[in-house]
Amino acid sequence: AASGYRRAIVTDSKSDSETDSIIRIAARGDGVTADGRHFPLTAPGDWIRPDGSVAFGVHHAQPPCIHFPACGGCQLQHLDEESYADFVTARVTGALAGQGVTPGAVLPPHISPPMTRRRASLRAARAGKRVTIGFAEEGSHRLIDLQMCAVLDPRLFALVAPLRALLAAILPDKRAAHVKMSLVDQGVDLLLEGVRVEGLAADEALGDFARAQALARLTIDEGDGPQTRWEPEAATVSFGGAAVGFPPFAFLQATPDGEAALVAAVRAAMPETGPVADLFCGLGTFALALGDARPVYAAEAARDVILRLKVAAGRAQRRLAADHRDLFRRPLTPAELDRFAAVILDPPRAGAREQVLQLAASNVPLIAYVSCNPASFARDAAHLTAAGYRLESVKPVGQFRWSTHVELVGIFRK
Repeated sequence: AASGYRRAIVTDSKSDSETDSIIRIAARGDGVTADGRHFPLTAPGDWIRPDGSVAFGVHHAQPPCIHFPACGGCQLQHLDEESYADFVTARVTGALAGQGVTPGAVLPPHISPPMTRRRASLRAARAGKRVTIGFAEEGSHRLIDLQMCAVLDPRLFALVAPLRALLAAILPDKRAAHVKMSLVDQGVDLLLEGVRVEGLAADEALGDFARAQALARLTIDEGDGPQTRWEPEAATVSFGGAAVGFPPFAFLQATPDGEAALVAAVRAAMPETGPVADLFCGLGTFALALGDARPVYAAEAARDVILRLKVAAGRAQRRLAADHRDLFRRPLTPAELDRFAAVILDPPRAGAREQVLQLAASNVPLIAYVSCNPASFARDAAHLTAAGYRLESVKPVGQFRWSTHVELVGIFRK
């Protein structure tokens, strides 16, 4: 695919027709001409010749990874910095425009640097003595065997080669496994799913691997649930100076700088005083980052996650009430919400329609909505603005560099 892409590129004289120029990048990553035609792997300023080949414009960048564009981990390495930042912003503003919502301000996007991704889920497959580890090819189940990666933190990528040797011993032939890695306070937390550890030699290989790679934790799942095989000290992640116990491959913002950008946008909007509710709080990314100066109510549906947050908040002596609550089935009501000076939302990709409808009927003065899906965010924003909230600002965040995945913070005021 990569060689075919390069053969299709020519760089001689430009077409006279402006309708043949790429003017923007669509949500799924294709370049779009003024007359609405879509062309993959094109950048703004590229143009399409009569024979269908592509001529580079000034915004077409040399992809930094040898696996692009075949690897499904990245879709936009051919864009320069300016065009990628414009794409991240346009994903947010375009979704809002589609719902008839206009933000008061669109803040400059934050883009994570290369090689800063601190969590990843790779696939592994064994065929005879060969073990392949990587992301799936775009639009396919075929694995790209990673020889380099321009997005993963080097500490995660450093495990790929040693894992090939380990999986040759514990991954059955013609079987696939999942390799899930996260960077925690103590180092790399590794979860291997779909492996089979049989016999003393295989068991010893696990221990030797964990020691040699100085893992924070090694967990395996042979199909009957995760089993921790190595954890010298309890694995934790820290938010606002408080260390929280980390379940294997629990949710974590993709990059440290991306998390910091989201937290900064939320914290800057918070009122100086008054209690705050953090809904869909997870392990406490925002609840703990607010510090100990104010009371915080934190709600989350995952029992193991909310219990770990409760323990961490107690140890850090935070004024935090942790509530195990499914906000899809039992959202906070207007009477409950009106006790808070501000509400933070950080729902899954589907959005928070049930909770947003209750917020729309409330008198909460400020809502900070963190989203990983501009489309569901825009739908929820339409409910809030129809109920009298004003979308004061949006902050686009591109943590998943060179992908079409975009996050944001929207600030609503009553």
